[in-house]
Amino acid sequence: MASSPTLNAVDGPRRILSRAELLASGMTGRDITNAVRDNVLVRVRRDHYAAPATDRHTLEAVRIGGRLACVSAAAEIGFFAFDAQFTHLHLSREASRLRSPKDRRVPLALAHRDGVELHWWPLIDAEDGTRYCVGARDALSQIIQCQEPRFALAALDTALHERKIFPTDLATIFAQVPAKYRDLRTRIDARVDAGQETVLRDLLRQAGFRCEIQVAIPGVGRVDVLVEGCVVLEADNRLHHKEWSEHVRDRTRDRLLAARRYLTLRVLYQDIMFDPEGVIQAVRELVDICRNGSDRASSFA
Repeated sequence: MASSPTLNAVDGPRRILSRAELLASGMTGRDITNAVRDNVLVRVRRDHYAAPATDRHTLEAVRIGGRLACVSAAAEIGFFAFDAQFTHLHLSREASRLRSPKDRRVPLALAHRDGVELHWWPLIDAEDGTRYCVGARDALSQIIQCQEPRFALAALDTALHERKIFPTDLATIFAQVPAKYRDLRTRIDARVDAGQETVLRDLLRQAGFRCEIQVAIPGVGRVDVLVEGCVVLEADNRLHHKEWSEHVRDRTRDRLLAARRYLTLRVLYQDIMFDPEGVIQAVRELVDICRNGSDRASSFA
């Protein structure tokens, strides 16, 4: 079988291709059949094909008959998504011939959904996004209604920070959700570098602490969060600490902060997300040390 430009394109932005597109590229029906047999293409759904390396969430969304939505769309578009384990997809009210996420030959109504979350809410703009993923504004309106408030806030912050949406889009997004969610809009702050920083900031404020984000400290640089004017919190994750030089940089910053009488605490992603009470308790202890003038150690890494 001769190579095809369209067949090669399934490894790029257009990961899902129709039979008509494959035929238009110069492939024949026999070529398509052979490509599926040889595992060069995957038949995801009738007349829909993908490269074998296509991610599971996209395959499940297309196989069922919908588009990536909510946190699955956020991960696809490129902003914070907390719950990325299961596929979230949007289905139109008139959607038909829905299939199992694992087997295109089994109707969805007869199959176990394997944790797939279906979103039926009307879209802000059905033409936005791609054929297999809703647009950013719709993903955010779904996240607001589907996820915990602090995770929805993180998605909003990072979508703005990464310019996936703009401040002018917020009115449209919040007009799409019930009124009970609209207080989130007053808590948005797009200065954060990562979603975990938003979650940390929100936890601290909900616990009653006074905190500032992205504070520039002379001689040190910018820190993630400054609590009560004396405790510096840095939200660490594996992606930003792959090299030893990055650890050296951070330990140097801790030393410089200690020399300026700041207490520092580095909190990991898993602690912020899965042990928020433990994080708040640790911060409370450090703030008490600041207020009581204790001589205890000034850096915890």
